[in-house]
Amino acid sequence: MVDTALPSRSSLSERLDVLPFTRRHLRLLSGSGVGWALDAMDVGLMSFIIAALTQQWDLSKSEAGWIASVGFIGMAIGATLGGLLADRFGRRQVFALTLLIYGVATGASALVGGVAALLVLRFLVGLGLGAELPVASTYVSEFAPARIRGRLIVVLEAFWALGWTAAAVIGFLVIPASDDGWRWAFALGAIPAVYALFVRWRMPESPRWLASRGRIAEADRIVSAFEADARVATAPAIRREPASRAIAVTARARLATLWNAEFRVRTMCLWLVWLGVNFAYYGAFIWIPSILVDAGFDLVRSFGFTLIITLAQLPGYAVAAWLIEIWGRRVTLSVFLLGSAVAAVVFGTASTEGAIIGAGMALSFFNLGAWGALYAVTPEIYPTSLRGTGAGWAAGVGRIASIVAPLSVPVLLGVGGAPVLFAVFGCCFLVAAAAAWGLVDRGGAALDDR
Repeated sequence: MVDTALPSRSSLSERLDVLPFTRRHLRLLSGSGVGWALDAMDVGLMSFIIAALTQQWDLSKSEAGWIASVGFIGMAIGATLGGLLADRFGRRQVFALTLLIYGVATGASALVGGVAALLVLRFLVGLGLGAELPVASTYVSEFAPARIRGRLIVVLEAFWALGWTAAAVIGFLVIPASDDGWRWAFALGAIPAVYALFVRWRMPESPRWLASRGRIAEADRIVSAFEADARVATAPAIRREPASRAIAVTARARLATLWNAEFRVRTMCLWLVWLGVNFAYYGAFIWIPSILVDAGFDLVRSFGFTLIITLAQLPGYAVAAWLIEIWGRRVTLSVFLLGSAVAAVVFGTASTEGAIIGAGMALSFFNLGAWGALYAVTPEIYPTSLRGTGAGWAAGVGRIASIVAPLSVPVLLGVGGAPVLFAVFGCCFLVAAAAAWGLVDRGGAALDDR
């Protein structure tokens, strides 16, 4: 028998959507954001570690490319599995588990003595990292009030800039300090393993996910806690619907639904955007320190340039966070992708120090602003029952490009140097900008809770 004393799923969603921004929202955003920043620190450190190991271990470009790419292979698998698991077992559990996996594997990387062991551990790091990012954005989007949901996801993505900046600082100060500097950098990456325990016990499960599984009472308690924090008193609506109206309830059904008539175009376009952005971003930013070293700058100087370039990510996120609720998701995403395309071409042809730094900062500004908009729109275009799956598979497919990109960079550099390499990146950004117009813009609208 249905308990009519419990609120409906639709009323729970409406109550979440109309809430003001509370301290609980802030704790949830900062808690997820610190995990996001630690992820970025791990990925960012690899660009500096690869440059150092290339000199210490006399690595070939191919070996260095595989060290970068094997992590992205793990990320592709992790993203696809993580999304499915998040829809099956919940957002919070998967979020904490992924942080633990990659944190431990990163710390263990500090002890390796050769390429083979490093490749194995980087794959494990990728598994955790790949699953964490789409799950975290889905998690935060399901708590965020509708009117500021896009902005909060861009702010969440902005923690990536903090993590990458931390990586640049470590790369500049720690890695060149001694032959074991790269080991100390990896050791610092073990911090997420400790943080995962905090995440697991202190952060609530998504009430939208709980309601989708029929756990209405648990969802109501969480929403009520947010309302109490905001001093909002809401009389619960009486449930006049089944506990679950999910449009997909099994992993097979979720994957098939991504390609039914309703979601086919948006899934195809979303995957194209993820492919283009991943190829250009990881191809460029993983290799920038090494490219600068090859251009004649010493290790410390190239790391210093990279640190300055990285700092431009923060204003990029800030502007995207402001514009996304004014221009909307699609316009903001496409404009920042077009800016990324122009900056990439200019960076590839820059020859003076000022031009390199200026074009690199522009590339950071526009590219990371685009990332923020992409993470905002991705979970919004799918209903709750397949939101994790849709976001995870988009990220997983995108990681195919991030696998190919580090391996393609040496080939493209051999063909035509930096101008050809960054022209290719510019073309990827243009394709992604065009595909962005096939996405659904749900700015300010309630999430689909089917």
